[in-house]
Amino acid sequence: MWQLNLPDLEIDWKKLTDVLTYDPQQPMIFSSGLFLWLFLGFSLIYLLLQRKTTARLLFVSLFSYYFYYKSSGFYFFLLGIVTVSDFLLARWMYRTETSWKRKLIVCCSLCINLGLLCYFKYTNFFYEMLAPLWHGTYHPLDIFLPVGISFFTFQSLSYTIDVYRKDLKPLSNLLDYVFYVSFFPQLVAGPIVRARDFIPQIRQPLYVSPEMFGQGVFFIVSGLFKKAVISDYISVNFVERIFDNPGLYSGLENLFGVYGYALQIYCDFSGYSDMAIGLGRMLGFHFPENFNYPYISASITEFWRRWHMSLGSWFRDYLYIPLGGSRKGKARQLLNILIVWLATGLWHGAAWTFVLWGLWFAVLLLLEKLALLPVLEKHRVLGHVYTLFFVTLGFVLFDADSAAQAVSRISAMLGAGGLPLSSTQAVYYLKSYGPLLVLGILCATPLPKMIVAKLRKSKGAATALDVLEPLCVLIPLLLGTAFLVDGSFNPFLYFRF
Repeated sequence: MWQLNLPDLEIDWKKLTDVLTYDPQQPMIFSSGLFLWLFLGFSLIYLLLQRKTTARLLFVSLFSYYFYYKSSGFYFFLLGIVTVSDFLLARWMYRTETSWKRKLIVCCSLCINLGLLCYFKYTNFFYEMLAPLWHGTYHPLDIFLPVGISFFTFQSLSYTIDVYRKDLKPLSNLLDYVFYVSFFPQLVAGPIVRARDFIPQIRQPLYVSPEMFGQGVFFIVSGLFKKAVISDYISVNFVERIFDNPGLYSGLENLFGVYGYALQIYCDFSGYSDMAIGLGRMLGFHFPENFNYPYISASITEFWRRWHMSLGSWFRDYLYIPLGGSRKGKARQLLNILIVWLATGLWHGAAWTFVLWGLWFAVLLLLEKLALLPVLEKHRVLGHVYTLFFVTLGFVLFDADSAAQAVSRISAMLGAGGLPLSSTQAVYYLKSYGPLLVLGILCATPLPKMIVAKLRKSKGAATALDVLEPLCVLIPLLLGTAFLVDGSFNPFLYFRF
């Protein structure tokens, strides 16, 4: 009689603990190896629950809370506070007919959401600003900034405000609202998804067509390539070296550093948005487009219609238009633009550099409204040069820790206080990073998309394209994975907002 000896199954409890607990040094992001492995298991269970809508929504919501816990630790409870309070307030508001009571309820929602946002994000900023008034010494408080709090509070606010305006009927099921606010692909860095766009999709029968799945894969791969290959590599090997010591480099090298950063932040943020859109598409949900090739713009006005479109439309619909928009005369419109852009600057960060960054773009937009826009629209080549120059100068403020540091970088870029305007080292940088910079520039333009569309019109070219398309997905995927495995943790830039 024979006996089957099975090998002892040993559980690596340390690895299991690492997977289940929050590590502040390695918070979970889409481009982490852990998330990619977990998503494979998640997808399998998600497909098994395809016809069990409630069970599927509950499973995704639990995974989303786990994802947020792995990103921000214990502070995941804030997500629960915002979700439950806004769900209950919206239902109360819907049952209330009295105008002043409805205003009071929506004000409660504003106070809860903006109160949490202000405490965690702006307490130290205002404390430092007000400390001199009572001759106090400023000692920053140890306040953790939960990842993505600016995104999910704005997303939840869009729901209560739309219910207040009677543009939306409130949900009757708490699970549906939990799913909407916490849905992990767009939870921590957008795009900001409106309730009226997303909620109708929640209870629809789950259907992912081959076309949707293919689009999802393409978005994820392109986003991973932008983030792990272009953005991270340019940042670590090029931009950070120049920005950390601008006086050690020539004016031309500092100029390359500024434009490199503009490319880095675009590939970083649009890469995250692509991955979020792709994950949503693979799970059967449609997210709004967040970037539309902003660097081809011929004016600052056009640029901000193409960059971070979900945030821009949020401020337009929930701040600019309620303030009066352009309906109350030119002077009031200019004031409204100034208010919106100061708010936009503060939304991005609790520092004077962000306030100045918002003011910078407010002034440029005001100048365009008053005089420049007709000239820029008539001479688009001039408009492209003007837009790229002033946008990238604004990004110097965006990245700087202080106004003095921003001035130092701009001065070095102009050749003041550093090496001469040209240097042989600049040639080295162009040779070393030129190909990658060209790839990044191509990612920021619609040129590849236009070429593919043109090839599809030709029968012979379309046949060749069928062979090349898998390679166009496989090669960026392999490169992105290789850089991901080889590199250290490098969070998305917009995680700090």
